[in-house]
Amino acid sequence: MPIVNSQAQPVAGPRVTPADLDAVVSEVLATTPFIDIHTHLFAPALGGLGLWGIDDLLTYHYLEAELFRHSSIRPDRYWNLSKAQRADLIWKTLFVERTPLSEAARGVVAALHVLGLDSATTSLGPLREFFRAQDLAEYVPRIFRLAGVTHVVMTNDPLDPREAPAWIDGFDGDERFFAALRLDRILNGWEAHHQRLAADGYAVEHDGGGASLSELRRFLNQWIGCMRPRYMAVSLPDSFVFPREDVRTKLLTDAVLPACREHRLPLALMIGVRRQVNPALRLAGDACGRSDMHSVGLLCRRFPENRFMVSALSRENQHELCVYARKFSNLIPFGCWWFLNTPSIVEEITKERLEMLGTSFIPQHSDARVLEQLLYRWRDTRRVLAPILAQAYRPLIEDGRVVTADDICRDVVRLLRTNFENWTDQADAQASTSPDS
Repeated sequence: MPIVNSQAQPVAGPRVTPADLDAVVSEVLATTPFIDIHTHLFAPALGGLGLWGIDDLLTYHYLEAELFRHSSIRPDRYWNLSKAQRADLIWKTLFVERTPLSEAARGVVAALHVLGLDSATTSLGPLREFFRAQDLAEYVPRIFRLAGVTHVVMTNDPLDPREAPAWIDGFDGDERFFAALRLDRILNGWEAHHQRLAADGYAVEHDGGGASLSELRRFLNQWIGCMRPRYMAVSLPDSFVFPREDVRTKLLTDAVLPACREHRLPLALMIGVRRQVNPALRLAGDACGRSDMHSVGLLCRRFPENRFMVSALSRENQHELCVYARKFSNLIPFGCWWFLNTPSIVEEITKERLEMLGTSFIPQHSDARVLEQLLYRWRDTRRVLAPILAQAYRPLIEDGRVVTADDICRDVVRLLRTNFENWTDQADAQASTSPDS
């Protein structure tokens, strides 16, 4: 991949012909820097929370789930191994004894290739030596450059006992790493986690009664001031329904959404997780289910002054999500999340969104948990988007519409930069009610 032009200069040339279309679209995608709007990466200053290197790449939970399909090792025995031992086992099983054809395994090969490393080695020794030699101060910007991204959005949980102290102690932030205030423990596990707020001096109750709502607002205000997030976010189960007579609905409607309005922050809803269908697999034990998109429409209708970013985990929910996005300008679909992040499904969903919504959506995010995953996920995104966009422009040209390289550059920048920037721009948030504004 060529070095990315951080100024996103359009490719030279006035009119694009059908013969030139594929090459021009590919070049624009290759030279346009993206913003990765949802990851599980962490700024280097947050220390050991950030994952990188070959052992973290190989012990990623997608590959762990794949390992158990090909190995006789039981999960309980696997978890008793050290990380290096687990990585050795996955490498031997999935990369040496088998051809790495799955998307997760092929992604490791692609990342190693971009870094100039040998993915055919039978031993992890040489790969570990390479990663041990890296200085994060130089390595992180190199990965960003090779991946073609300028910024990534982290996932930041104020109730995570490993992360919260770093913010409280005065983490200064990193201009390349935006924060997103994660609400899973609050909205999905209030009864189990409200005591953490109580221990910090907030007068909250297990059922959300009493002063809980105002105290949660105070808690959110504090953390918004601390993190300066681009948005708040929550991952919701496939059983999520709104409205409902439960604590989550009360906290959402009377604390979280008012805080979003006050601070002009979007709320990202990632809907469709079915947790721990196989607990023995730990993080790899989650699945997905079809969700109620009518609830999304009701949220958009009831709270028109709030802005919602929505990603649905079930393939079957995608068309309905697009329809609701056509009806509500305070809703923007984003990304192909988790089990949907495979090229064949990304292609299908992106075509559907482009045909139904034009450029008023955000096609993709990496969801990367390991730094080097940026390399292959954004490489794959460019590969998938190139023919989709070329196919969209071709009938326009055939029907007499002039399409220029500037047009293509403008559309790509909008899809993978400015839609997000406009949707989350603090200064202009009240005026920004449309994804294409």
